[in-house]
Amino acid sequence: MADAVEHGGANGHAGVIGGGGRLGAARLLLWALAAVLAVRQAASVLRVPPGEWFGDLHLSASTAAPGTLYDAGQFTGTPFAGLVLKPLAGLAAPSSLEVAWTCLTLLLVAAVGVVAARGLPDPVPRRTALLAAPVLVALMMVSLPVRAAAFPGQTAVLPVLLVLLAVFRVPGARPAGFLVGLAAALQPALLLFAPLLWLTGRRPTARAAAATFAAATALAWAALPRDSWTYWIHHLAGTGLGGSPDGPANQSVHGALLRFGLTGPAEILLYAALAAAVTWAALRRAARYARDGQLLLAVAVTGCAAVAVSPTGWRHQLLWVLLAVAGRVGKRAADRRVWPVAVVLAITLPSAVLLPNMAALAPVRDNVPLLAAVAAACAVPFLPRSSPYWREPVPTVHGHPAAARWARIPLLPFWRRALSRPNLLLELLLIRVGYSIYSHIRAAAPASRSLAERNGSRIHGIERLLGIDIERAVNGAVVDAPWLEAFFDFYYSSFHFVVPLGILAVLYWRRPADYRWARASLGLATVIALAGFWLFPLAPPRLMPGLGFVDTVHGAQDLANPSYGAMTAISNQYAAMPSLHFGWSLWCGIVVVVLAPKGWQKLLGALHPLFTVCAIVATANHWVLDAVGGAAVVGAGFGLVHVLSGPRGLRVSLPVQRRTEAGEPDRVAAARR
Repeated sequence: MADAVEHGGANGHAGVIGGGGRLGAARLLLWALAAVLAVRQAASVLRVPPGEWFGDLHLSASTAAPGTLYDAGQFTGTPFAGLVLKPLAGLAAPSSLEVAWTCLTLLLVAAVGVVAARGLPDPVPRRTALLAAPVLVALMMVSLPVRAAAFPGQTAVLPVLLVLLAVFRVPGARPAGFLVGLAAALQPALLLFAPLLWLTGRRPTARAAAATFAAATALAWAALPRDSWTYWIHHLAGTGLGGSPDGPANQSVHGALLRFGLTGPAEILLYAALAAAVTWAALRRAARYARDGQLLLAVAVTGCAAVAVSPTGWRHQLLWVLLAVAGRVGKRAADRRVWPVAVVLAITLPSAVLLPNMAALAPVRDNVPLLAAVAAACAVPFLPRSSPYWREPVPTVHGHPAAARWARIPLLPFWRRALSRPNLLLELLLIRVGYSIYSHIRAAAPASRSLAERNGSRIHGIERLLGIDIERAVNGAVVDAPWLEAFFDFYYSSFHFVVPLGILAVLYWRRPADYRWARASLGLATVIALAGFWLFPLAPPRLMPGLGFVDTVHGAQDLANPSYGAMTAISNQYAAMPSLHFGWSLWCGIVVVVLAPKGWQKLLGALHPLFTVCAIVATANHWVLDAVGGAAVVGAGFGLVHVLSGPRGLRVSLPVQRRTEAGEPDRVAAARR
């Protein structure tokens, strides 16, 4: 492992401290972004009232009254951590303390990013060497662990930095072991690094780590015997401190089993078996990656296993998962982004954004960070540095570059039309997160009732002027025909998501190049529609007082109540212009008419937007002009894709096929298939 330190980049690219041209400017901008995010995080933490800093943790400044650390159940650290933090509670200026604590925590985060970036395995491209540190620091600043660790009394960032310094920056065996043992004294599960050091040949360091941990724990027992008994014996290494062990904040295997409803001896035995299996698999993998020169990945894998097998793995201890992006996964260039994107999403976004609020998905949604940690520790097939795909993955097939349509509207230089099938997991993640962001922005759009009703009156007046105010007549006719009302209610509520997702699924499987074209146009149309929701809040016909419309889908609305019942909690009721109900159906119709091989399929595609516009008008959910707005944004989406990336049918541009020594087509040629 010592050789791995020298080979793995601890000194190999540490000298790359500057860059010229665009790389240097990008590096400065990224550091500025990281600084802005740090200030934002500090501002959110410093809004905590000074009286709450350390107050709820019951950290008496005096050790003369032992047994007070865990009385309130709020402090989750070890007795040694409490012994270190106790003097801070006696400081006279809590406001100065909170500022110092927050700044120190964020500085530790920046130090973790710098040390981890310099631990990347050689050879490191110049761009990666220059940009890795600011990118990692910026990601950590917005991650869930750092957002939780910056609050009072949390010391989760310090153990991460101590381990990284011990592995990458401290040359001596005893000093490195002292840092690892100190980290384990603050977070006991990190003692798992001792066997990793032993397996990789650094046995003096492993012995020093174990001795330091034992000495620090014994010191805490001597100073705080009652607290040590409470933590180690009564609560079994802190289980249940700081909250219920079956709560979603406990992202460990033990917490997940409790959330599944398992209790008693059966749960304990299963937890012990799973923890042993995770530990065994993670240490084997980590030792293999360390010998392969991927020392940062080995450290991340071990850290992920430590959090997973700990009785309580709090969110602020999951920074190890973000460090696991150092591993490379996938033989194709299109697959190389999946693991980093999945890790960043899992560790920065709430689980409700990643998965819909469905009961069947609750076991996964409640354990997303844990699943990411276990996957990094045991399952993700990281490539060894000896793999031929380590530096040269199978390239993505692109079409010939298209010329700009107009001199003043050039094509974007980075937008190249890929013709091969994208990675499915990455597509599902981006679609889900994109829709969650869209829903959040739509719900946050202005929802002034008076403004929305005034805009509704304007739309109604324009339609009367144009002679297209047919909504009331159509709505009344449908209400008088129950079978027709049932049909349009079903059509309105059932096909809005099913048809677009079905078309995207078919295109992904059968027409990957056309899938990218269709997906991009739909995404751009949806983004453009958000501007309409913000700039023009509009009351739909069913929410216009005095016009006599009947809401056939949602039932009678109490117009005297501005909340309009449960529907207001689901979505912004005034995000009606443009109508994406019609816009998405028009997109479906265009895609099917353009791409479907048979006439009856084209006919069904053309009928779908026709039925949809009838449904949105008949159910009093949209004005006719809302449909016109939906058509406009869909046209803009297709137009932008055409202008920026060229026409849909581009020829394939492939590198010249080469042969390997064995006579088989190489990775570039494999992309043809």
